[in-house]
Amino acid sequence: MEQGAARERATEGPSVRFGDPAAGPYGPGTGARDPGAARVPEQARGEHTHGGAPPPPPGGGPSAVRRHSVRGQILDALRTALVAGELRPGEVYSAPVLGERFGVSATPVREAMQRLAVEGAVEVVPNRGFRVVVRTPRELAELAEVRALIEVPVMLRLARTVPAGRWAALRPLAEATGAAAARGDRAHYAETDRAFHRAVLALAGNEQLLAVADDLHRRSQWPLLSAPVPRHADLVADAAEHGALLDALGAQDLPVVESLVREHFTGAGG
Repeated sequence: MEQGAARERATEGPSVRFGDPAAGPYGPGTGARDPGAARVPEQARGEHTHGGAPPPPPGGGPSAVRRHSVRGQILDALRTALVAGELRPGEVYSAPVLGERFGVSATPVREAMQRLAVEGAVEVVPNRGFRVVVRTPRELAELAEVRALIEVPVMLRLARTVPAGRWAALRPLAEATGAAAARGDRAHYAETDRAFHRAVLALAGNEQLLAVADDLHRRSQWPLLSAPVPRHADLVADAAEHGALLDALGAQDLPVVESLVREHFTGAGG
């Protein structure tokens, strides 16, 4: 029986990342591709090399927090790998083999994958693992339509009511998306893009809106099957729309705000 549940005493460590060029084959019999993953450092894994695993503390407090930290790191790494195309649509990935690559047991990997299944990024394949969902252009268009239905009215209201100085305070977030785009770092661009949109929508003061909008935004960033990698120029142009949107919001130029938001949802960065 897997011993991972008793050995996952992990403190926060460096982010777990995919894309290790030295990674070997993904493993026999999985029908899956190995995205490659750096191992979690031993101190972050919290493995005990003598005396067996210690008994869990009463109530599972600190241990539960540390375990959640490992699962959170892996979930972040898997989400990044999805956006970067390292977890490919249609491929099946095994939690035990991914766990080996991360240097942890299969349990936190499986928990992270289950979360991605709830989000719609993967689907469970009995006795094999998790298949990355194959998405269609129509699904992407539907996501853009729903995002516009939610966000356009909110941004138009904010343009009418928020002082211009508040928009100027969001300029560093727009610049961060531009820097990521200039480097061609699609995964980091996806993170900064979501951070920018969350900051704009947060001015509406509606936590439920933020949760729904962020979920839709994240799903819109997953790549399509065999989709071409966005051109560098397209990503840079997409990032530039953030600064233009702040200008339009500050000037209360409602037609430009609406046009920019709708176009942005169908751009290279989602």
